[in-house]
Formats: sequence, structure tokens, C-alpha cells
Amino acid sequence: MPLIKSVNPASLVSQFLAPAALVLNDAASIRGVARTIAQDTMSYYSGNVTMTPETIAVFPAPHYWWQAGAAWAAMLDYSHYTGDHTYDETITQSLLSQVGPKHDFMVPLHFGSEGNDDQAMWSFAVLDAAERNFPQPDDRIPPWLTIAENIWNTMVRRWDTTSCGGGLNWQIFPDNPNGMNYKNSVSNGGFFQMSARLARATGNQTYADWATKVYDWSAQIGFVDKQFNVFDGAGANKQCTDTNQVRFTYTQGIYTYGAAVMNDVTGGKGAWADRTKGLLSAAKIYFGGPQNVAPGVMWEPACEAAGVCNPDMRSFKGFNSRFLWMTARLMPETRPAVEALLQPSAMAAAKACSGGDSGHRCGHKWYTGGFDGETGLGEQMTALETIQGLLSGAAAAPLKAGEIKHVKGTRPPPPQPQGTEGKLTR
Repeated sequence: MPLIKSVNPASLVSQFLAPAALVLNDAASIRGVARTIAQDTMSYYSGNVTMTPETIAVFPAPHYWWQAGAAWAAMLDYSHYTGDHTYDETITQSLLSQVGPKHDFMVPLHFGSEGNDDQAMWSFAVLDAAERNFPQPDDRIPPWLTIAENIWNTMVRRWDTTSCGGGLNWQIFPDNPNGMNYKNSVSNGGFFQMSARLARATGNQTYADWATKVYDWSAQIGFVDKQFNVFDGAGANKQCTDTNQVRFTYTQGIYTYGAAVMNDVTGGKGAWADRTKGLLSAAKIYFGGPQNVAPGVMWEPACEAAGVCNPDMRSFKGFNSRFLWMTARLMPETRPAVEALLQPSAMAAAKACSGGDSGHRCGHKWYTGGFDGETGLGEQMTALETIQGLLSGAAAAPLKAGEIKHVKGTRPPPPQPQGTEGKLTR
């Protein structure tokens, strides 16, 4: 696929396009399809209307607090890749509403469901904002980068050497006892990626040292095996000798992008390039569907074929897409491999966005070749991240130390194409 060229931001506002009309190498087509999917994604959110502490920034049940953080990260990607800033004010309002009393995303209202993985998911959105100089209008709250560092400072104190030689437990609070006895790859992979990105964003060697430490521990304990497969976790009460062999798309993506960032931090020296490519190659297991019925199409082997993906799992593919596209942006030599994986998935996701009450809601099982009748926030986010990422090669790379600034104020939304608001062009 030829690299999609950057265009004048003033021309980025697109008409709504039916996802089935997606053309892979046409930026206008990608933006129009993304606009349609983004609008349907935001239709699940009402917090900017109800404006209560219980509803602002979060999505209605059955979606947990962490999934809202994932949604705002997806919408930050939408703003960045398409140049459409329609939702920026809502994104800003949502992020700032959840920083907590110590500006570290420890939010008392959500302590009942907040684990280390949940906090890490919100940190990804905050780091996205920092790395793009996304405006932050509230002088009472620190800059995005400072907030990300605050989050990291809370997590590093939870590094637990009383079992497994280290690692973060799944949960934070003893009220969630099962998670206190389980160390999982998403919490530790999240901390690894966060450390790597903070190393790049600040130039502070301490973050780089911790990124290396967390990755090495993950490999030693068996969360990342010698073939670069990423497994779900292990029991802390069994010294992590009982690795859960279940694999999910999102943890593979989280570790892959963390390795790519470390490759950038180290200037391509050391083992990080090989690790990134190894993790990317191991991701191939998540493409093809049951019995490889749809070569090149992403699926969630742990739950899709059996039809047991819960609302959390239905969003996992979106993380994999997000972080593989970002890997390609930061480490260009991986782009051919990433495009070979994600271009067929983008087309399959577009075909899956063809049902529901709007006629273009997104389905879950892309390998079926169309809309499978399963809809929700997770289905929208996975399709959005996979399709809008087609624009990532022409987007600005994440900013690094010396480039990140505290940008005050807000950006006004772009003008709408006359007569097209809410209307679909097929």
C-alpha cells in the first residue's frame, strides 16, 4: 500500500461514509468511514449531557471504568489521525474529570473496580495527550505529562517482591482478594509500556531502567516466552509457577509497542529491535479466524469461536490495532509487516460495520464477512482503531523530550461540510 500523504488540515473534515465503502489507500475515504464509526462510538456516551459524577467520562453498564479510558484514547487517536476535532472538548472534559484528588487517576468513586491494569489503561490516554501536545485548559490540574508521571509513581510503589521475584498484582485493593493473588501481563505490560513512553517523553533514565526491568521480569517469569508469545498471568500465591496459557490480542500489542518505544529510546541499540519484531511476528496467531477461515483477519481466539467474549474482551482487538499501528509509526521497518496484518482486518472490520439500528453499527466477529448481530462499545472501538490507523503513517509521530509542551486552552471543532451533518454518503 502506498504511504498516504499528509494533506492540509483545513481539508480534513470529511463527509460521513458508509464503512462498506472503505478504500484502503484513499485518505478521504478512511476519514469519512472513521467519522461514521466515531459518531456511533460516541452515541454510547451520555455523560456530557447528564453531567453527574457517576456518569461523566464513563459509559453505562456493562462497561467498567477502564473501558472508558480505552474509549477516550481511541477518540484521541481519531482526533490525531483524521484532524477532526469535533470531540476534543468532550475528551478533555472526561480526562480531567477522572484525575482524582492527587492527580494520579486514583479516583475514589471507582476504587471498587480500579486495578493496576485499569489505571494503566487511563495512563495510555494521558500519555497520548502529552505526546501530541493536546490542549489542557484547567490551570488547577497539572500538565498531561506530569499526570502520567504521577500515575507511574503510584504504580512503582506497588512493585511486589514478596512473590514471583517482583511484578504488579492485578488488583490494588485487598477488597478484591482474587486479583491480589494474581499477577497478570496486562498490568505489568502496561507498566512496561508506560515506563518506556515516559523515558522517551522525559529523557529520564530511571524510566528506561524500569522498562528494562519489567520486560526482563516478564520474560523470566514466563509471561513472554522465548517465541515472544504473551500469556495472561500466573498465581502470586504459587510464585508464578502456574502460568495461565490463555493469550489475548491486547497484551501482545501492549508489549510490542513498549518494545518499539524502547528501541527508539536506545537509538536502535541492544535487543529491542529483535524483541519488537519477535512480538510482532508472534501476533500472527491472532489473524485468520477459526481454522484460518479468513486469512489476515484479526480475531480473539480465546473467546470468539465459542461465543464467550465478555464486554471487556470485545474491545481487546482495538488495543492490538492501536499499538501495532503506533509500532509501525515509531519503527518504520515494521510497517510492511503491520500493514500485512492490519489492512485485511480494516477491510473486514468495515464490512462488519453494516448493521444495527443505524445500518452501520459494527459487529464483533470480522471473520464472518459481514455484520454478526453483536454490537456495543467494544465493537465500535475495535473497528475505529483498526480503520483510522490506516492514516497513522501520515500523522505526526509521538513527541519526545524537549518537544512536549503544556498547551493551554481548547481547540474549536472544525466547520462541518455544508448539508452533511449526520448524513451518510454511500
